[in-house]
Amino acid sequence: MDQPVSVGRAGRSLGEAPGALAAVGGEALTARITLDEHGTVTGWNAGAEQLLGYGPGEMTGRRAADLLAEPIPVRGGMPALAGLPRWNGDVALRHRDGRKLTVRILAHHREPGTGPRAWLIVSALTGRQPRAGLDESLVSWSFAQSPCCALAIYDTRLRLRRANADMERSTALTEEEMLGLRVSEIIDDDAGERAERSMARVLRTGEPEYQENYLRAPGEEHAHAWSVFLSALRDHDGTVQGVCLSAHDMTEQFWARKRLQLIAEAGRRIGSTLDVTRTAQELADVTVPALADFGSVDLLEALDDVAEPPAHAVPADGPLRLRRVALRSVTPGAPESAVAPGQVDTYPPGSAPFESLRTGRPSLHEVSDPEFAAWLARDRVRAARVRAFGIHSVMTVPLAARGTTLGVAFFMRYRSAETFHHDDLVLAGELAARAAVSIDNARRYTRERATAVTLQRSLLPQRLPRQAAVEVASRYLPAGGRAGVGGDWFDVIPLSGARVALVVGDVVGHGLHASATMGRLRTAVRTLADIDLPCDELLTHLDDLVARLNKEDEEGEGEASGHPDTTGHRDTTGLRDTTGLRDTTGHPGTSTDVGATCLYAVYDPVSRSCCFAGAGHPVPAVVSPDGAVDLVGLPAAPPLGVGGLPYEATEIDIPEGSLLALYTNGLIENRDRDIDAGVHRLREALARPATSLDALCDTVLSDLLTRRPADDVALLIARTRALDSDHVATWAVPADPSAVAQTRKDVVAQLARWGLSDAVFVTELVVSELVTNAIRHAEPPIQLRLIHDTTLICEVSDGGNTAPHLRRARSYDEGGRGLLLVAQLTERWGTRQSATGKTIWAEQTMPLP
Repeated sequence: MDQPVSVGRAGRSLGEAPGALAAVGGEALTARITLDEHGTVTGWNAGAEQLLGYGPGEMTGRRAADLLAEPIPVRGGMPALAGLPRWNGDVALRHRDGRKLTVRILAHHREPGTGPRAWLIVSALTGRQPRAGLDESLVSWSFAQSPCCALAIYDTRLRLRRANADMERSTALTEEEMLGLRVSEIIDDDAGERAERSMARVLRTGEPEYQENYLRAPGEEHAHAWSVFLSALRDHDGTVQGVCLSAHDMTEQFWARKRLQLIAEAGRRIGSTLDVTRTAQELADVTVPALADFGSVDLLEALDDVAEPPAHAVPADGPLRLRRVALRSVTPGAPESAVAPGQVDTYPPGSAPFESLRTGRPSLHEVSDPEFAAWLARDRVRAARVRAFGIHSVMTVPLAARGTTLGVAFFMRYRSAETFHHDDLVLAGELAARAAVSIDNARRYTRERATAVTLQRSLLPQRLPRQAAVEVASRYLPAGGRAGVGGDWFDVIPLSGARVALVVGDVVGHGLHASATMGRLRTAVRTLADIDLPCDELLTHLDDLVARLNKEDEEGEGEASGHPDTTGHRDTTGLRDTTGLRDTTGHPGTSTDVGATCLYAVYDPVSRSCCFAGAGHPVPAVVSPDGAVDLVGLPAAPPLGVGGLPYEATEIDIPEGSLLALYTNGLIENRDRDIDAGVHRLREALARPATSLDALCDTVLSDLLTRRPADDVALLIARTRALDSDHVATWAVPADPSAVAQTRKDVVAQLARWGLSDAVFVTELVVSELVTNAIRHAEPPIQLRLIHDTTLICEVSDGGNTAPHLRRARSYDEGGRGLLLVAQLTERWGTRQSATGKTIWAEQTMPLP
């Protein structure tokens, strides 16, 4: 058996012994001389002795310049020669017998790994004269037997004159069978027509041309990619006498390039969204038709609830249930698919997808394989599809990421005659692995978003409370999928005295943290509102709460990082934007501080006045009964958590039937529109007549939001009502205990006029207790007010600042039971402070008529 031959640096064959190589190469047929860097002879072979007559012993150690009959014709002289890596040319040398020889030499300037540089000089002693007939035969044989490419020669009529063995194999025709035919007649394909047109241009211009084509010869199982060069053949006068066609088989390089292109395309297209179904469809779209004629993605049914799949997602001995989430086919409508999109199918043990998921490895099958055929024999629907469309090969590739099994991808071929190969399986596995990570990212994002949405929905009011001060309608629209759930909220809080608080807030950022912070702030607002704090004081307390939350976060981060904050200062960067507290993209900033804006309004249906206070929040709009839309002028105030500036309240009178519109900045601001333009469109939308408040909310959203918003949107619209004198009775009470009896009589008479005789007994006791306490323990002026609304409210106001408190009286105490009695007889009671004193109130629930 022949040994492989590889050539080393000095020309020695590593596969042959030195002696055998010398015998084959004929050492004496080349003169070989080596010189050191100074021109001294260090080596002299038999060929050199034959050329110049000197033996090795005579020349070793001598200067090579002594052999020169004339100076070497080098431009720049010998110094220039010393700097060249190689030189060749004719040199005049002196033979030992004195005659002058002109010798053609090739000099290599060697740079060995170690030691000084040296020269190798060689000159052939034979080969300059052609050997009769042999050289031409060698040329002919090299053409016919060239193993590196397919060669063909065409005359000026584009008729084939010669073809080598590779060309015969590539066309499945012999040279004899192709003689006299044109390319388009040998290859009945568009590639033949293109080659012939290029050959005509080569004949006309003499310039070479290059083409690439993909062909399958008759009888071949696979097509080949060819790199085709077309060049002119010229005679000694330069006249074009024909065209040479050389074709190199680049199939492996072609498919390697196609695979790289497909992987690059997959990296660009797969995972462009955080939607599971869309990501799966991107995998199918990338692979069909580039890799397969049909592709589908089936995910485990256990993933439907976006929870973590069970540890053993693939049953050991039971059927596998997969839901088809995406598919793509070269045939419109994908009629070859046995499973419709969204449908769940069951795969038994032994089936291709079951085994692929069980082993965790991709698999390649031809439909004639015994295991695959056995599965088809048990599935009549799939077997019918295979026969109808001529499906001949299938790949099943598991989808898994981060140790989680997600599903399987199917790939089939039937229109393409080539079956899948191992390289296709490797490529499909690479694409599936990329897609699996994106699908898992989308699944995890969907799960987190669903959790955040659930949390946020649970923290928002499920239904607006029953109260008579305003009629309300609301809308909440979460941000688009990329932004995530945010911290916008709204609330309607019934207050004492038939008043109502309207609240809209916005926490900076998105995700679970923003939703949880929103819940904390909403709870704080309800708690502070329940003790009837004035608007500005409520925001001040809320600002302190946010500042404490920020400090807790900083201390927690300091402990986690090992570097606690010892300065006591908070970084408020990112909270200075009082218009919205976030950038126009709707994405949270890098600050970890809790930041929020809030608008708090209290409407009194008795006085028909409304108090507003804002903390960095967009100002509310008021629509008068005649349709005029105005913005409430509120003092500029920082967002919550910044601190340092007080909050101020603004109180205005509002006619009955007016509309109050409270909203978050996501409604009026986006990356395509500034705030002023958004406010202008909001005013136009609010001015339009609407059949109901719900219809008006829909109108506002449709006019201002042309697409899914990048930030959360909260909208609260309230229509004001008023309680006239027929529903309110007020008495000034003298600071004299004897006035209590007359007060009770006045109350009984008023209840009779309202038709509330059933409430007389309880109301008398409540009035008697509250008025008596005011006379005994408070300061004048004292006022009693009854409000007949959906409830019956009794209010006693005085000039004192000390609020009463409920306590349990001991058996020997003479007092202390009054408020306990009030608390037991009424639905709820409480106190509120005012600028001139306080008000104690108690509320009774009226029976339904």
